[in-house]
Amino acid sequence: AVGDVHGAYDRFVEILQTAGLIDGRTRWTGGKAHLVQLGDIVDRGPDSRKALDLLRKLEREASGAGGRVHALIGNHEAMRLMNDMRYVVPGEYAAFTDAGSAELRRAFIENSPKEQREALEKELVPGMIEMIRAFGPKGEYGMRLRTLNAVVRINGVVFLHGGISPAVAAMPCAAINDTVRRELSVDLEKTRAAPNESLTAREDGPLWYRGLAQEPETFEPQLTEILTAQKARAIVVAHTVSSTGRITARFGGKVFMIDTGMQPAYVEKGRASALEIKGEVFTAI
Repeated sequence: AVGDVHGAYDRFVEILQTAGLIDGRTRWTGGKAHLVQLGDIVDRGPDSRKALDLLRKLEREASGAGGRVHALIGNHEAMRLMNDMRYVVPGEYAAFTDAGSAELRRAFIENSPKEQREALEKELVPGMIEMIRAFGPKGEYGMRLRTLNAVVRINGVVFLHGGISPAVAAMPCAAINDTVRRELSVDLEKTRAAPNESLTAREDGPLWYRGLAQEPETFEPQLTEILTAQKARAIVVAHTVSSTGRITARFGGKVFMIDTGMQPAYVEKGRASALEIKGEVFTAI
């Protein structure tokens, strides 16, 4: 399992190679292993498009080898699908430029109301129009991300970006996934209008909840109830960067925090990490 990438493509490749899942040409070498990526590929770093494309390629290659890639959605993917671009960096826009970008930008500005043109000249950076369209409901990346799961349970271990809160514990994985998909597709405008009323964007929802990383040890009885409701022995989360810069086990190995700050522009002393699970053995890489 690998946590937040945030456009740090080179470090993402490096940790997948270190874990033995890909070779020097980024081809799947993991055989029947399952790779779980816990979301937040996008925002904060310039190479998010390359990382998204790599995951998609590995999904096909792993499937052919008898393995599996589980690409989960994080809160930053949800923000992107809701047209929230606050954390996009210039390199992410630039990755969507092509030979027709300058003309597309010029035509868009000229066809806008006169009172908006001066502001658009400053704000409309190369590739912005193309990227926004690509993540729209009918765009290549938008359509793909809207199919992803928010949570997956494998061999009794639950994986998700933020965490399972007491308020959500009674929802099975399938119900969580169906709700998030619906809120980011057919109910998108409703979600954008009232985000705090949606499972996708509220603070105790699966993409945003930080309690499993931040609650004191006295929270353990509630955690036990969450695990029982989820039919799980452990939960693996990302989203909240580990203060030690290393993968951290909490509550006697019932919770694993695996976001160690892969993107150096976001976490100065961060690093790429992976959590390997073989039977009952959990190993930090």
